Amino acid sequence: MKTLLTLEEIQPEAQDEVGGKAAATAVLAQNDLVVPVTVCVPAPVYDAYLDQTGLRQRILLEINRKDFARMRWEEIWDSALRIRNMFLTTPLPETMAEPLEKMLAERFGNHPVAVRSSGLGEDSSHASFAGMHASFMNVQGAVDILVHVRLVWASLWSDAALLYRQELKLDVTESAMAVMIQQLVVGSMSGIFFSVSPNDADQAVIEAVYGLNQGLVDGDIEPDRWLIDRSSHRILSHTAPERSHRMLPAPGGVARHVLPPGLAGAAPLTSDQVTQVVAAGLMAERIFGCPQDVEWTFDGDHIVVLQSRPITSAAIADSDDQRVWYLSLHRSFDNLSALRDKIVDHLIPQMIATGDHMAAIDPGSLTDAELADEIARRKAENDKWVGVYWAEFIPFAHGIRLFGQFYNDAVRPEDPYEFMQLLEKTNLKSMERNRLLDQMAQHLRGDAGLRMRIEQGRLPDPDSPLAKSLGTFIARFGDLTCSVSGSSQCRQGEDAVLKLLLEFSRKPARPPANDKTVSIQALQQRFLDRFSDSAQRRQAQSFLELGRTAYQLRDDDNIYLGRIEANLFTAMREGQQRLATADRHGMSETVRAQLSELLAGFEQQSSQPTRPSLSPKLSAPATQARQLVGQPAGPGLAGGPARVIHHHDDLLDFQSGEVLICDAVDPNMTFVAPLAQAVVERRGGMLIHGAIIAREYGIACVTGVPDVTELIQTGDRVTVDGYLGIVTIGAEQID
Repeated sequence: MKTLLTLEEIQPEAQDEVGGKAAATAVLAQNDLVVPVTVCVPAPVYDAYLDQTGLRQRILLEINRKDFARMRWEEIWDSALRIRNMFLTTPLPETMAEPLEKMLAERFGNHPVAVRSSGLGEDSSHASFAGMHASFMNVQGAVDILVHVRLVWASLWSDAALLYRQELKLDVTESAMAVMIQQLVVGSMSGIFFSVSPNDADQAVIEAVYGLNQGLVDGDIEPDRWLIDRSSHRILSHTAPERSHRMLPAPGGVARHVLPPGLAGAAPLTSDQVTQVVAAGLMAERIFGCPQDVEWTFDGDHIVVLQSRPITSAAIADSDDQRVWYLSLHRSFDNLSALRDKIVDHLIPQMIATGDHMAAIDPGSLTDAELADEIARRKAENDKWVGVYWAEFIPFAHGIRLFGQFYNDAVRPEDPYEFMQLLEKTNLKSMERNRLLDQMAQHLRGDAGLRMRIEQGRLPDPDSPLAKSLGTFIARFGDLTCSVSGSSQCRQGEDAVLKLLLEFSRKPARPPANDKTVSIQALQQRFLDRFSDSAQRRQAQSFLELGRTAYQLRDDDNIYLGRIEANLFTAMREGQQRLATADRHGMSETVRAQLSELLAGFEQQSSQPTRPSLSPKLSAPATQARQLVGQPAGPGLAGGPARVIHHHDDLLDFQSGEVLICDAVDPNMTFVAPLAQAVVERRGGMLIHGAIIAREYGIACVTGVPDVTELIQTGDRVTVDGYLGIVTIGAEQID
């Protein structure tokens, strides 16, 4: 087996070993187009690595943990992260590494290179994996090149690649990966040429930016765009963006730099350079006999073709699989940093102000016509913020995973979720709510008379500290009987909170998991010490801060949105009451019709948008399962009687020491976490709310257990293994 091939050694029949990208690059070079110095690590090296290290079996165990068709996007992301960490922490066997290091050192020395994927079946006429497999820029030294070769191999198992292969009915277990290593050409301008425009078959398209192509590919830098007549090669139009940045090599990769004023005011390509791009791109089309997507750069005055692949209409975006939508959440650091500033500085304050403004208006004090207008206004506000939630807040959650990948690349821990420890203890709003509950419960723990009074169903004295605290709590968080959080939105008033406080008081205060301040600081120091260069260290700190903000807002944004929704419900319930007595108090027909239309189909339930479940609900099984497998999401081992939550009201029956079993924990359900022995959810993923709150309290948690609310009944004794992701039914309780 030859472990490194030059372009001259790659023949057309070798595509099954070198992949589409490397094969195409060899053809370009053999047809006298200028390409960078390039070598290829063929796919048999990948197969040998998997077999010699035992990774193949470990990967198969991971992807077969659950039927892939029933995995949610969060679970796919998590599986991909775990597999990536396997590649990070499993070095090449010495018998493979030593000869490869020697050959790479002889070929490239310390010259920077680009390490690119060349998957088998990638960039074919019927499937394009553009952007789904990893590429790394500005990698230096043979040892580091081989680290990035492993990361390119790992990208074969990314969430995007897995979903795309399923869409094309490809067997993921038969997939393999070759890797192309190219000498880095630091072009003054770079871009992409589409030999056929998707909008007009008679036109071609050029997109160009200053510096390297990474900013264009990631969507962080808007390109200049030219439309070209395919027949005459004449420029039909040129669209200029607001040019501000370019990508240049930086320690450990590339970085965005501000454009000098002289470049910001001029297009990256002259008309002569446009002609060169068109000539090279159409030549590639003639060579391969089909429309091409050509990536290029300029080395001085000469064009260099980096890669060429067929333009294909096959697109994962056409799939009906709802998980596919979430692939758009992958964002770059710069994109997420800008999104963070927008969310923290503008959107969150606006959401809070919107909730405050609604809460300040008592719907009961409005005339019928004013109430109808207020309901319409609140519905419009709620719909607006639901849209913002999906367009802005959900994508920002990817900042957690981006930090996790950055951390794992730097530290290479055995536990792929070690990075989560640096994100905890960020003062989540739901944790603040739980602390207030426990403070009120403390009144009952220390006052037997007060406790007896509440147990008898009597309210505390209006002037007592508990009554005052209770009023403040309900004004801020509601009475906890609905799936939203906000003032005066629920039905049962103070009774529900008092019932919960009694349960809280029956056990000692349960603080969040041990104060990890010291260990977190040590972990953070170890992470930052990985970077000796001051610029890289600042970058690492920036990734950490981004991850912490994304982690906190993953929970908090639901609380803010819930408050807006709660105030909408308050007004709508007032409208229902008015309609019920419309004849008695003389409501006009116009207002009655308006209210009827506004309240049509209204039910008091959360309108926060949810994607449809990917797994059908099963009927209760004839025989009970003994052991269920899910995703490990919160380390720990615990057991107790199960409490299955089918409706939000079921939470009020939750008792201390029970195991919470539910479809999904939303942030407005987490008030029972201090009472729970463990948490088990049908939905999967390390970053769903149940997993987040469980880790904050050090509670064992397993997520992604199919049909768990059907397979387990309230009262069943269960043991939850948060290390392995296993739930055992009928087991003895763990002390």
